[in-house]
Amino acid sequence: MLALAIALLLVNSWVRWATADYRFDDLASIPSQQVAIVFGAGIRNNQPSAALRERLDGAIRLYQAGKVQHLLMSGDNSQVNYDEVSVMREYALAHGVPASAITRDYAGFSTYETCYRAKAIFGLDQAILVTQDYHLPRAIYTCRELGLAAIGLSIPDWSHQPEQATTYYPPMTQVRYTTREWLARCKALFEVHISQPQPTFLGPTVGLGETTSAQQ
Repeated sequence: MLALAIALLLVNSWVRWATADYRFDDLASIPSQQVAIVFGAGIRNNQPSAALRERLDGAIRLYQAGKVQHLLMSGDNSQVNYDEVSVMREYALAHGVPASAITRDYAGFSTYETCYRAKAIFGLDQAILVTQDYHLPRAIYTCRELGLAAIGLSIPDWSHQPEQATTYYPPMTQVRYTTREWLARCKALFEVHISQPQPTFLGPTVGLGETTSAQQ
C-alpha cells in the first residue's frame, strides 16, 4: 500500500510539474491561439452545470479579448436526449459568440478522446484548453503527448485561487474530485504512453466548422 501511495504521489507530481509552464491564470498573460477547446462538464435540464458554465465563460472571455478566433466545444452526445455540446453552443451564442466561430465535437466522451479527436478529426496542432485548475494539468499533458501543443487557461476552483471561484465545492466533493483526478492522471499516463487506444468514433480529418455527424 505504501508503494502504491508513493507511486500515485509521484505520478501526480510529475503531471503538474511537466505542465506548469503551460498553465495560465489570466487573459493578459496567456499567448493567443486560433482555437480554444472547452471540455464538457455536464448539463442539467438543458442548462450548463455550474462547472461547465465557468468553462464556457472563460472561453467566451478569450474570444471577446481576441485571444482566440474559434471555440471547439467537446462533450457527450451519446444519447438522443443528452446533447451537451449543443447546450454549450447555445450558451455561447447567447453571450455574443457568432455561430461561425463555434464547432461542436459530439464525441468528446473523455479528456483523452477530446484531445485525440481535436488533432485527428479537427486538424488542430495547438490550442488553449479551458477547464478548472484541478483538471487542467491532465488535459494539457494528454493533449501534448498526443501531438497537440496545448496551453491552458486555469478556471479557479477549491485548489487554486479559491477566492475567485464562482462555484462552491463542498468539502466531500473536493475530496471526491481530487481522488478521482489523481487516479485519472495515472490512467492518462497509461493511455498516452502504453495502451494508446483510438477514440470511440474516428473518421477523416474535417477541420473546423459544423458537421452533421457525431462521428466526424
